[in-house]
Amino acid sequence: MLKHIGTDKALQTAETMLATTQHAASEAMNGIGHAMDHGMVRAHDAGAQLREAARHTSLDASSAIRHDPVKSVLIAAATGAALMALVSLLTRSYHRN
Repeated sequence: MLKHIGTDKALQTAETMLATTQHAASEAMNGIGHAMDHGMVRAHDAGAQLREAARHTSLDASSAIRHDPVKSVLIAAATGAALMALVSLLTRSYHRN
């Protein structure tokens, strides 16, 4: 009889621990779900802001090119020359090693 009471008590304790663990896991999953939802909303908002900024930059660049095309071409040529000089320096130092 005493052995039976100990077994019942151990079974009740195990069931209580299982229920507590299930509840904790459920709460954790709910928290993860909420965090993921919040992250998705923030990512969507950041994407929308980035698209809007890119659109404004594109419009500003187009306007600058229309208003001063010679200056725009000279800036593009100087940028290209600077990039080619940088590539040339990097490839030369790479071939020396």
